[in-house]
Amino acid sequence: MKTLYLECSMGAAGDMLSAALYELLDDKEAFINKINNSGIPKVTVNAEPMTKCGILGTHMNVLVDGVSEGEEHDHHHEHDHEHEHHHDHEHEHHHDHDHEHEHHHEHHHEHHHSSLKDIEAIIDALNIPENVKTDAKNVYAMIAEAESNAHGKPVTEIHFHEVGTMDAIADITMVCMLMNELKADKIVASEIHVGSGHVHCAHGILPVPAPATAYILRGVPFTAGHIKGELCTPTGAALIKYFVASFGEMPVMTVDKIGYGMGKKDFEQANCVRAFLGSTNEKASQITELSCNIDDMTGEKIAFAMEKLFEAGALEVYTVPVGMKKSRPGILLSVMCNEAKKDEMVSLIFKHTTTLGIRENVSKRYTLKREIVKKETPFGEIRIKKSEGFGVLREKYEYEDLARIASEKNISIDDIIKELDK
Repeated sequence: MKTLYLECSMGAAGDMLSAALYELLDDKEAFINKINNSGIPKVTVNAEPMTKCGILGTHMNVLVDGVSEGEEHDHHHEHDHEHEHHHDHEHEHHHDHDHEHEHHHEHHHEHHHSSLKDIEAIIDALNIPENVKTDAKNVYAMIAEAESNAHGKPVTEIHFHEVGTMDAIADITMVCMLMNELKADKIVASEIHVGSGHVHCAHGILPVPAPATAYILRGVPFTAGHIKGELCTPTGAALIKYFVASFGEMPVMTVDKIGYGMGKKDFEQANCVRAFLGSTNEKASQITELSCNIDDMTGEKIAFAMEKLFEAGALEVYTVPVGMKKSRPGILLSVMCNEAKKDEMVSLIFKHTTTLGIRENVSKRYTLKREIVKKETPFGEIRIKKSEGFGVLREKYEYEDLARIASEKNISIDDIIKELDK
């Protein structure tokens, strides 16, 4: 099983995660070209070598209008607008926030601020795969929800500073693209070292982890450790929470590649996220199955609930017709998820359905290794889903591609498959 392990002994931030994953790629130059041609407004990205405590790694330098975020006046924390302190990134710690610096100058107020809706529109316009757009929007929604909770304001009133927004969109988009390219079957992370002490921002002196970061990390194991400063940013926390299936010690695995993603600030310990890519011999993974019976919801509302569960990371959601008390027809709603997602799934089921109770079962799940490859055909490029394992190899044309071609050519899907299989 292709496994990715993230060692977060010095926290996590968007640029550190993207740099660590970037080092795992075979064609690094191609990835930089992709991100720089993705259409993120005013942004260019370059990967630069960086050494911490004698260890060589990579730092992803995001330039907004030609200026590195670390050089910005800034520190977006400021503006009153919750924008997620998000500055998150990177600066990871780096500045650890040295956001102290207190400049609260007025010039800040001259910048525009973006709502979550604005950010989603920017992401939708990017030249990246649709599934990557979905991942990026879901991560940003987690950050906005955390900021909403921290500031006691509706998500619709949360706004992000223009420069910080572009920087964060770049970090989030890069990590989502890298996860899509690496295609690990299983992603595991260590406990998260968040740092300790306090940081200064426009709202005043805040504890570490910042309120938004702490909110996002609910259900995730983390520790303050002995280092003073903010080591885990809201963006880093959201990316970890979204992609990681389980937390704990590094599993027994055969490692093929190791990546070091460096933060800017120097500490007594190497300031980096370390990523290991390799294989494990696990033949089954443990999953949680949540189920409930419902007899008083419309099909439309059930479909909406299923959509929300999938968006939050459910492995599978399905319904089965059942007979209930008083001979009433109903449906059995079943949700499969990783253990780390269980509490979130329970909350969503109660939020979006009328059920009064949820049953839980823990089971083993056997899966084939899956990947999508692209093939040039007489009809153009078509994606093929490949599944392999347990002595089995299967290939299947991507339905969406077949349906698109059938509509364009005014022929049947069966005719396309017959032509492709000649």
